[in-house]
Amino acid sequence: MTIHQLSVFVENKSGTLLQVLELFKEAGIQLIASTISDTVEYGIYRIICSEPQRAYDTLKQAGISVSMSEVFAITLDNTPGQAANAVRRFSEAGIGISYLYSFLLGGKGILVFRTDSNDLARDVILTHRMNYIDEQALTAI
Repeated sequence: MTIHQLSVFVENKSGTLLQVLELFKEAGIQLIASTISDTVEYGIYRIICSEPQRAYDTLKQAGISVSMSEVFAITLDNTPGQAANAVRRFSEAGIGISYLYSFLLGGKGILVFRTDSNDLARDVILTHRMNYIDEQALTAI
């Protein structure tokens, strides 16, 4: 029900992001989605990719600060309001969303998010019969 996401701490200076992308290129690891949130001195580069464990190992071996975590990924119809409907279900259950990003893949909206209660989030997903995806399904879309 969850997928693995990498969080890479990158300095806000020229070439840092390129180093990560070049390592993925050399290793043949496909990016599926990514987002950067930044501060003045560094950014957090969140990545969904084809082989998260190998990507994690590749970055660690290169001395790059990286962590791996589990996040939820649900599919939505590609129509206005679907993200609001999904988030409302979690909010009504008292679940906080730490961060969220979305993208389109195979004609479907994919909502990736981390919550403050994975157990409750799983219950909401199952109760409301939300379509979730795992890593295998994500790379097959």
